[in-house]
Amino acid sequence: MTTATIPPTSLHHGHRVLMKGNEAMAEAAIRAGCDAYFGYPITPQAELLEWMARRMPEEGRPFVQAESELGAINMALGAASTGARVLVSSSSPGISLMAEAMSYMAGSEIPVVLVNVMRAGPGLGGIGPSQADYFQATKGHGHGGYKVPVLAPSSIGEAMALMADAFELAEKYRTPVFILADGTLGQAMEPVELQFRTPPRLASEWALTGADGRPPRVVKSMHLEPEDLEAHNLHLEAKFAEIAAREVRWAGEQLEGAELVIVAYGTAARVARTAIARARAEGLPAGLFRPITLWPFPSAALAEVAARARGVLVVELSAGQMVEDVRLAIEGRRPVAFEGRSGGMIPTPGEVVDALRRLSAATADATGPATEARP
Repeated sequence: MTTATIPPTSLHHGHRVLMKGNEAMAEAAIRAGCDAYFGYPITPQAELLEWMARRMPEEGRPFVQAESELGAINMALGAASTGARVLVSSSSPGISLMAEAMSYMAGSEIPVVLVNVMRAGPGLGGIGPSQADYFQATKGHGHGGYKVPVLAPSSIGEAMALMADAFELAEKYRTPVFILADGTLGQAMEPVELQFRTPPRLASEWALTGADGRPPRVVKSMHLEPEDLEAHNLHLEAKFAEIAAREVRWAGEQLEGAELVIVAYGTAARVARTAIARARAEGLPAGLFRPITLWPFPSAALAEVAARARGVLVVELSAGQMVEDVRLAIEGRRPVAFEGRSGGMIPTPGEVVDALRRLSAATADATGPATEARP
């Protein structure tokens, strides 16, 4: 059974069907009330675009395959500035091309949801799965000082649920929102329980809706007077602080009594679950801390969990990026080790268990704050 054979009429709320990750995210966006989609084909997210190409016209909504990623993101900027609920999707090199427009949207406070199904880099790299775009997503995609919420699903069902959340966050805070998946999640197929949600639409009194007798509205990111721009930046920083205070999300598994804590997201978290089961079978009490918001990062929660453990192991599909946020959260109070693969390779559960063994040996006599451990 391939998802291309699933007619929309069979995708009823509550049904259980087999779906590919890219296509499930696309359908979830449609059911979340996406008004318009803009994109450009690139592996490994092409099926998301293909699904939208079929389904959006069926729903009477605009679908545009732009001439390039630059065209797609700037079309999205224009549509979203009218108050439309807009989705854009791409993969790593295409996301890089969208950086300037993303900065414009963050600066002009335009809501939009952007899906990045990550592939390996740098450059054109390869089409294998990767998590090497973590810095790009969490540290300000484009120029200037700004942040956007970043949601990281680890299953296809969770990706569907987070799509509705992403639109809700985007409109609540007038901000772009990233959904950060990887090639494995985009290409995998899983049975999913269809639980669609359409967030309520918030009044968009800022949106450009034409001359209708009201005072004029302006959506812009340019502030030529330094004092004006600083005031705007302070306004944005206050919004970022509110998001950081209210929108942190994470999940824990087998953390009660865990002496070794794995921190992982997305596909890496799925590998970690298998590794934890094997480690516990041989007497290593390990647990999983899974960030769902990569920004805002769940630093306080991780610090609390790590305080009850002997050491922390970060697992990523990269040479190590999230590990820096983990180290910042723990502030040297516990050893932090790293296990990762890059170039489209995925760490095996056996490799993760080996890393847990090394960490366990290095922290066997730990009774309090320790220095950083490296594999």
